[in-house]
Amino acid sequence: MQIQDKVVWLTGASMGIGEALARALDAAGAKLILSARSEDKLQTLLESLQHQKRHRIVPLDLADGESISNAVANTPLPEGLDILINNGGISQRGLAADTPVSVQRQVMEVNYFGTITLSQALLPALLASKGMIVNIASVAGKVGGQSMSGYSASKHALIGYMDCLRAEEACKGLKVLNVCPGFVQTNISVNALTAEGTQYGRVAKSIADGISPQQCAQDILSAIQKDKFEVVIGKGLSAWAPSIKRWFPVFFTRLSARKNIR
Repeated sequence: MQIQDKVVWLTGASMGIGEALARALDAAGAKLILSARSEDKLQTLLESLQHQKRHRIVPLDLADGESISNAVANTPLPEGLDILINNGGISQRGLAADTPVSVQRQVMEVNYFGTITLSQALLPALLASKGMIVNIASVAGKVGGQSMSGYSASKHALIGYMDCLRAEEACKGLKVLNVCPGFVQTNISVNALTAEGTQYGRVAKSIADGISPQQCAQDILSAIQKDKFEVVIGKGLSAWAPSIKRWFPVFFTRLSARKNIR
């Protein structure tokens, strides 16, 4: 799918991969609807974009179903909607045995239920345009490892849901792309929830050694333009993990039990 002049709704736009995507999409000529919880951060981002008059901001909270419903109801789409990029989400760190169900639910509420709530609300517009839903999932949505049970579960669930949606709606022209980044240099670990429900508060070494958000954004745009249905983005073990698990499952199982690569 070409990006120029397409209407793109992007969640999690205020930082990290989302901010990099906003800048890349702006440069590519898209018309953006930028969403995140902080209206101030969205306004700052908007004012920094080259073609800011083509875009608008729509604050919403993926953890709040009413916030999502209000955002959709109060956002007219006179030019339709061509692409929805589900990028908003939170991460989690902590052993499953130490992480209460309340924290697991909080991660699932944002990453899974918030994402599918917005997707289903915008589905009629995307079907009308024969558009595309792009989900920024994770390599953790393809493989499991230590200290990420809630996060990995939410991304596995999202990929499963979107695979089903693709199968159901492909006959109507809807495209669905699941993007599985490995380690990307963002604040995802800083903002991650610990077993106690507090912020992890620091950049993990695996994240610091990852690819840049700008490279990740360009790879995502390339996948959109090529109408791919799934793409793994990254370098090193985080990029190879799904293939290792598929072709060498016993080795991967032993590796993941021996080493926490997060």
